[in-house]
Parts: sequence; structure tokens; C-alpha cells
Amino acid sequence: MADQASVSGVTPSTGGNGSPEGRVVGGIADFGNDIATLVELQAKLAMIDLKECLGRALIPLALIIVGLIFLVGALPVALLGVAELLATAFKLGAGGAMLLTGGIVLILAVAVIIIAALRIVPSFSSFQRSREELSRNLAWIRTVLLYSGRNVPRRRF
Repeated sequence: MADQASVSGVTPSTGGNGSPEGRVVGGIADFGNDIATLVELQAKLAMIDLKECLGRALIPLALIIVGLIFLVGALPVALLGVAELLATAFKLGAGGAMLLTGGIVLILAVAVIIIAALRIVPSFSSFQRSREELSRNLAWIRTVLLYSGRNVPRRRF
């Protein structure tokens, strides 16, 4: 924009006139525009990270649901096995078989849930980019606010 010719003495950085007040208004407008752009870009990055996170978490979540279904399905079988086992006073019969089946299904369900839970935790690492970018943007805003309106000391050579 600096290479564009000004119309009637109006430049983008002076806010419509060359007075100090006009430059302040123009600077605030430019800063507000930069903040709005940063917010928009930050929101887009967060949406991209959310889609990536959901893509990674879909299979582990489905496995957790399957594991929970097995767990819920195995519990009545195990309880029936315990009841039958107690009824036959520890003689291996139908109850023992039901208990063994329920125990195996319980072990498999817990194993599936543990494996899926271990795989779901890293799926949230996608938001690391959003956090880092937000930190950089906030640092930039702090720097602009801290040094705006101050004279920059000239370097001595």
C-alpha cells in the first residue's frame, strides 16, 4: 500500500488527514484490522485442528464403544455363571462354563478399552499448533501495544 499514490492527500496510515489525531485513528484502525485478521486465522486453524483431532479419535472412540458393549454383554453372563456355580457348589457344570466365557469376554473388553484409550490420548496433540500460534499472536499484540506511540531509539553505527 505504500507504493500506491494518495488521493487528495489522504493516505491509508493517516486515517484521512495528516494530523496527529488522524494518524492515531489510522493506526488504531490498522491495529484493529490486524487483530480481526488474527482472530479469523486463529479460528480457521482451530477448526482444521478440530477436524484432524476428530479424524484421529474416531476409530479409538468406536473401539471404546465396542469394548463397553462387550463389557455390558459379558456382565450378565458372568453373573449367571456365578449364580449357577454357587448353585452347584463348585462342581464344574453349566455355571463354570458360563463364568469362564464371561471372564474371557471381560478380559477382552478391558484389553480393547485400554488399547483404545492409549490411542485416543495422542489424537489431541493436533491442537498444539493452535496453542503455539495463539501464543505468538498474543505476544505480537503485547509487543505492538507496549511499543506503539514510542519513539524507537536510533542505532549508532
